[in-house]
Amino acid sequence: MIPADLDLLRSPGAPALLPDGSAAVVAVVGPDSAVDAYRGELWLVPVGDAAPEGAHGPGTGAARRLTHGHRDTAPQVSPDGRWVAFCRAPLTGGPAQAHLVPAAGGEPVRLTDAPLGVSDLRLSPDGTRLAYLARVPEEGRYVTGGDPSAEPPRHVTTFRYRMDGVGFVHDRPQHVHVLTLPADPGASDALPEPTALTSGAWDVTDPAWLPDGDALVATCTRHAGREHDVRRDVVLVPAGERGTDAAALVALTDADAGSPLQVGTVRPAADGTALWLQARDLGPDGHDTVAALTGLFRLPLTGTGAATRAAGAPERLTDPESVDLSDGVLVPLGDGALVAVEERGAVTLAHVAADGTLRTLLDAPHVVLNADAVAASGPAVVSAAHPTSSGALLRVDVATGDVSTLADWSAPLRATGRVRRPVDLVATSPDGYPVHGWVVTPDPERWGAGPHPTLLMIHGGPFAQYTHALFDEAQVLAGAGYAVVLGNPRGSAGFGREHGRAIRRAFGTVDTDDVLALLDAAVTQHPGVLDGERVGVLGGSYGGYLTAWLTTRTDRFAAAVVERGFLDPVSFTGSADIGWWFGLEYVGDHATPEGLAAVAAQSPMAHVGQVRTPTLVIHSEQDWRCPVEQGQRWFVELRRRGVEAELLLFPGEGHELTRSGRPQHRVSRFEHLLAWWGRHLPVGSAARTRG
Repeated sequence: MIPADLDLLRSPGAPALLPDGSAAVVAVVGPDSAVDAYRGELWLVPVGDAAPEGAHGPGTGAARRLTHGHRDTAPQVSPDGRWVAFCRAPLTGGPAQAHLVPAAGGEPVRLTDAPLGVSDLRLSPDGTRLAYLARVPEEGRYVTGGDPSAEPPRHVTTFRYRMDGVGFVHDRPQHVHVLTLPADPGASDALPEPTALTSGAWDVTDPAWLPDGDALVATCTRHAGREHDVRRDVVLVPAGERGTDAAALVALTDADAGSPLQVGTVRPAADGTALWLQARDLGPDGHDTVAALTGLFRLPLTGTGAATRAAGAPERLTDPESVDLSDGVLVPLGDGALVAVEERGAVTLAHVAADGTLRTLLDAPHVVLNADAVAASGPAVVSAAHPTSSGALLRVDVATGDVSTLADWSAPLRATGRVRRPVDLVATSPDGYPVHGWVVTPDPERWGAGPHPTLLMIHGGPFAQYTHALFDEAQVLAGAGYAVVLGNPRGSAGFGREHGRAIRRAFGTVDTDDVLALLDAAVTQHPGVLDGERVGVLGGSYGGYLTAWLTTRTDRFAAAVVERGFLDPVSFTGSADIGWWFGLEYVGDHATPEGLAAVAAQSPMAHVGQVRTPTLVIHSEQDWRCPVEQGQRWFVELRRRGVEAELLLFPGEGHELTRSGRPQHRVSRFEHLLAWWGRHLPVGSAARTRG
């Protein structure tokens, strides 16, 4: 890939099947550098027809666009199959509003005018009402056209008061709203009048209708100890009551009564007798977060509507030590549910039965993004990526596991001939521990057989994983003539709880050994292809941490790129939006002299005087996950010690720059990266000339 190929990255979101299963509606989103924005279009994809094979694999086949010209996302199909509700945001900027369009095609009709936009649309079981989430600003705040500097001061009384990519949230809590759909959409310019079902200081998230339509379930940190743990309950939201304070909602899992769960996703069973939950067990103190695996739980219910209550405790159906689910992919189906399992660089599709039996339906190298199904006997429709696609829509037979591709929006990218397929890599760390990863090498027709300068790339998290999915970062670097080594050292997700907890209060230990073992194994296993003497290292977030840490340990690398790094655990606590608990759980509490010494032993900033490696520091000015002061201080500490260092700051961006930042910023970032590596690790004829 080249930087301009970013415009060819098209990714499908969660599919929504028509009730008869004949077709699915899916939003396909991607960057458009020409307008410096993201376009999102709704597509109607027939489920019975596989996309025809072209010269470079499947394309979009019989799929057709329902909408275009805006950023349209998150479709929901009405129970009668006539309408599609979705979120639309203008390309020129502004909040998303709910819209309605005929499933057969036509002109969308706007339904909401929420000042800060809407999300999480949910059509009622009878199709007459639409529930959604919207943030409710304090009086006089966030006024369109107003002067933010003239607003009153923000009075903060809680730990949680801002969120990366969103902004301050304590003065605009998120609540469930509902409106009645017009009988004849588009016949009048008047918008339906919404009703706020919840109110108060605490965010309500992930609403879902109960089958009787008299109430919804959602999640909320409404318990008394919310300031001192990170648990989240399932709550009941009556559909006939206005403005219930979130703190007064009935809890179906109750942290106040000892529930250890942090519930991320909740979906009712079709018959209303149970809830399916995706949750993490955080232990008795409610903040044992390190490598807590997301599991599938079943919660039996009794009663209906506003009288619905839990009929027992949630039962965990997946293994708490080995099975980690991708939160948000949860489809009740038959006697169980469809889920996505993070596993060794894949995200597989599996069916979990009520007795806990797990059956894999779609395996590696797929990376499941989301799914839908309407009947246990019918097919599932799955959006998934793989090594040469940023996202395709697949038909998966739940009974047999047979898979066919319905549409793949990466065909134009593959047609460039610039996509390189990663090669699997297994290394052995010094203590004998196996480490899994990949090598992406340059095209030999363009760059020759090698040896190529080599870049070690380290992911964030740390409890995350590099996957088999097409990865623009590695592809662009390989396209510029670099061999790229990447993998999942201890601390990563996808390999079970023990693997993830191996670096708890031990940052910079076995994780360091593992990434260096991957680098050495790649050089050894690909002789003459990778140049083990000309290497660089780069990473973001936790990857920025480990990149910086490596430069305090060794002078092996010709240069480094430290991006949005977690570089000083002491200043991170209290300045990062992720919460007070993150650093304390991962590297320890610096509140005592002994604790401070233990934290310093894992802190790059405490060892910055050892660095001699030229370093490019990249950070976003609005990054609240790893605040910009982390990168600024690293840059200054290197410069004042005479180490070559540069600082690249992106205005208006947050922690997600590389994934969802403005398209022109993403392209510019790639250009700066390639210029940096071109100076410190030149490729091709430039390398031979300098050599």
